[in-house]
Amino acid sequence: MLLLLSNDESYLVDTRKDFHTKSGVIKTGEMKKGFGKRIKTHLGKEFLAIKPTLKDILGKKIERTAQVMLPKDIALILAYTCISNDSLVVDAGTGTGYTTIFLANYISNGKIVTYENDKRFLKTAKKNIESSGYSNIRLKNADVTKGIKEKNVDLVVLDLQDADKVVKHAYNALNYGGYLVVYSPTIDHLTKALNSIKKKNFIDIKTVENIVREWQSERTLRPKTMGLMHTGFLTFARKVV
Repeated sequence: MLLLLSNDESYLVDTRKDFHTKSGVIKTGEMKKGFGKRIKTHLGKEFLAIKPTLKDILGKKIERTAQVMLPKDIALILAYTCISNDSLVVDAGTGTGYTTIFLANYISNGKIVTYENDKRFLKTAKKNIESSGYSNIRLKNADVTKGIKEKNVDLVVLDLQDADKVVKHAYNALNYGGYLVVYSPTIDHLTKALNSIKKKNFIDIKTVENIVREWQSERTLRPKTMGLMHTGFLTFARKVV
């Protein structure tokens, strides 16, 4: 359950136990009122109870111990590949599981297999995946540069240091018509990934940079001085032969 009081105070809570906020304690009995109800603390403050979305889960429940691919870029992967609800997806490397969980939400009848070889991230990734509530995720402690075991994969997403070394394995794992997407934080990474992609029989190869600029509407309407601009490059490629 998500409890909202203001922009500065909201909580994702477990309704099975009392919850402590800076505006007072919320008892389990009070939370049983359900979604759409006003939930009172022992100090009389009222929160609105609503059903949490994927955004709430990722923002308030997922622990980050590594840099993550941001929603604006993950959403572009969904838009450009249009994978179906029953797709088989391979994601590497897992990091803290942010991308994995995001994609799992859109393939509820499919499966996502995620590879992580760095033991520093595995414990956190496992915890995040379990707490997300998605049962269609399989976390593998394996070096994806050595190979991808899955076959007839609809989408392979690579967000790791040596993505160029995985391209050949992605090609072998993909279904005909399946997509490879490589996230590259720098031009150097992008160049190496493109060189590997062009050695295989991929078509529709394109690289994009997704820039989001927010506008402010207080006092005057204008672009915000600070914004979330460059995060990385996304390269898309499709297997046909």
